Amino acid sequence: MDEGTGNHGPDGAPLAAVGIATAAAVHWNLTPPLLYEHALRRGEGVLAATGPLTVETGAHTGRSPRDKFVVREPASADVWWGEVNHPLAPEAFDELHRRLAHHLGGQELFVQDLYAGADPAHRLRVRVVSETAWSVLFAHNLFIVPTVEERIDDRAQGREPDVTVLHAPRFAADPAAEGTRSETAIVTSFSRGLVLIAGTGYAGEIKKAIFAILQYLLPKRGVATMHCSANVGADGEAAIFFGLSGTGKTTLSTDPTRTLVGDDEHGWDDRGVFNFEGGSYAKAIHLSPVAEPDIHRAVLRFGTVLENVVLDPETREPRLDDDSLTENTRAAFPLAFIKNATIAGMAGHPRHVVFLTADAFGVLPPVARLGLDQALYWFLSGYTSKLAGTERGVAEPEATFSPCFGAPFLPLPPTRYAALLGERLRRHEPACWLVNTGWSGGPYGVGARIGIGHTRAIVRAIVGGALAAVATALEPAFGLRVPETCPGVPSEILQPRSTWADPAAYDEAAGRLARAFADNARRFAADVSPAVAAAGPPA
Repeated sequence: MDEGTGNHGPDGAPLAAVGIATAAAVHWNLTPPLLYEHALRRGEGVLAATGPLTVETGAHTGRSPRDKFVVREPASADVWWGEVNHPLAPEAFDELHRRLAHHLGGQELFVQDLYAGADPAHRLRVRVVSETAWSVLFAHNLFIVPTVEERIDDRAQGREPDVTVLHAPRFAADPAAEGTRSETAIVTSFSRGLVLIAGTGYAGEIKKAIFAILQYLLPKRGVATMHCSANVGADGEAAIFFGLSGTGKTTLSTDPTRTLVGDDEHGWDDRGVFNFEGGSYAKAIHLSPVAEPDIHRAVLRFGTVLENVVLDPETREPRLDDDSLTENTRAAFPLAFIKNATIAGMAGHPRHVVFLTADAFGVLPPVARLGLDQALYWFLSGYTSKLAGTERGVAEPEATFSPCFGAPFLPLPPTRYAALLGERLRRHEPACWLVNTGWSGGPYGVGARIGIGHTRAIVRAIVGGALAAVATALEPAFGLRVPETCPGVPSEILQPRSTWADPAAYDEAAGRLARAFADNARRFAADVSPAVAAAGPPA
C-alpha cells in the first residue's frame, strides 16, 4: 500500500512530533518495489541477478554493543545497568536528539509504520524514519506490516506510534557534548518512546532496539520474552529453540515437515508463544541449497535485502561463500518467503524446549535430556563457543557465556527472564533438551563438526517423540542424561568421550570447560534457587 510522498503523514501528523520540522521529501509506507526504485536511484545498493537488493553497511558490519545506551530516567528505573546497558543523561539525549533531528530535517526521508508482536494483546506500533530507502525496506521485511484495515482502524482511533526509531547512519554523535563513547550511538528513551541510531549503517540495530524494548516492557506484564525460534508440527505441538548466532536456530527451526512460527524473537504468555517479527534476518555466509533449501530460496528472491554479500562483478550473482567484506553476511526477508511459515505468528504452549550450542571443544554430547533445574542453569549460562579466526584476536576456540542466549538484548537482569521461563516450564511441563551442533571426536581443528543431517535427525526425533521413552546414560563430566540411541544417528557418537582417540585428552578438555561453567555460574548462583545453582557440571 503506497501512501505516497509528503511532509505530513497519512494521518495528517507531521514528523515535527519527533523533532523533524521540515524535510526535502518524506515517503510514507512505500511498497517494496517503490523502495527498490528509490534505493537504486540514490545509489544505496545494487540489484543482484536473481532479484535481491544488495547493500554494503560500511565500517559497521555487525552490532555495536559498546555504543548502546538507555536514558537514565524514572521510566528506566528497572534497567540492568552495566556492560549491556549504558546510562545516558536526559540532557545529553536531548542534545543528541536535537542535532540528529536537525540532520534528518535536511534529508529525503523514508517512513514505515509497522507492528512488533504478532499477538495484538502485546503489540507495539513502531514507526521507522530513515535517511536511506533500503533501511526502511529492511524494517518492512523484518517487522509486521499492518493490513489496509488495520491502518485505517489505527487512524480512525487516533493511535500514535508507541516507539519511533530515528535512523541516521550518516550522522555522527559528539562524544564530548553528548556523553557517547564514539560517533556511533544507539540510544533508547522509554519515556519519550524514541530510539536514536547514529553513525552505523548496520540495519540489525533497528531490529534489536525494538526487541530490547519488548524485553523491557512485556516481562512487566508476565510475558516470558525469549531469543529463540519456534515451529509447530502437524499435530499442533510447538517447539522452541534457544541459541546464539551460529548454533543453528534459524536452520533447524526452518524444517519443511513443520510450520515455522519465527526464527529469532518470541514471547510466551498464557495462550502460547507468539512471534515478535514478520521476517527473518538469516546469516547468508556459506548458505547451502542442499542443507537449507527454504532459506536459500528466500535469500535469492526479489524483495530480500542482502547485507555485505559480495556479487560477481559481471553476472551480479551473489557469492554466498565470499567473506571478504565480513563473516556476518545477512539476508532480511519476509517470513512469507518461507513456504511453510505461518504469517499469523502464533502457536500453542511448547511441548519441547531445545537449547542449542555449538561446542568447538568437542566435549558436549550431540543431544541430552535436561531436567527443569538443569534447563534453567543452561538458560542462564547461555553457552556456545567462538571459533579461531572468526573474530580478531581469537586464535583458538573460546567459551562464550551469554545469559538467556541473548545478553546484549537484556534490559532487565537475566534472573528476571529465568524466573518467567521457569514458571512456564513448571506449568506446562515441556520436555527440555540440549542439542550440540558443534564438534565431535576432538576440538575444532582435530575433530569434525556434527553433520547437519545427524542434527536434523536428532531434532526430528525430539519433536516427533521418538526420544521420549529412550533409555539414557549419564555423561559424567557435565551430569547430562544422554539417550542411548537416536533414529538416524550412529550410537557411537552420542557419548562424546568415546569419539576421542585419546580419552585422557577428552577428560582434560571437558574438565576445563566444566570449570569455565562453574566460574560463570558465580554471576547468578546467589540469585537463583540452590537446586538451579547446583544443576551445572559436578564439582
